Order: sequence, then C-alpha cells, then structure tokens
Amino acid sequence: MPIVTIQQGPREAGQKRALVEKVTGAFVEALGVPAESVSVWIQEYPAENWGTAGKLTADR
Repeated sequence: MPIVTIQQGPREAGQKRALVEKVTGAFVEALGVPAESVSVWIQEYPAENWGTAGKLTADR
C-alpha cells in the first residue's frame, strides 16, 4: 500500500482534490496498484513556518 506525503503551503480544496487524483493516478500507472491502495497525505505549512535560500517565505 503506497503512502505519499506532500508538504506544501496552503492551497484551495479544489487544488488539493486535483493533486490527490493525479498523484494517485501516477502510482496506479507506474506501479500497477489499485487506486484504493494509494493513500495521499497533505501537510500544509503557513508561509511564516518555512523558508528557502536563507529567507522566510513570508518575507518574500
């Protein structure tokens, strides 16, 4: 049973639905597993809780 964890900034529910559908489809295609066996977990972090290249994302 594949378990996929996605870490990202906040997104709208519709965007997350599309993401879960496409990620699930990729596992079905690549691994030949049934869609029912794929779990996708989305962890969202506000911009003040992460940074890139030495700068807080909220400050960009």
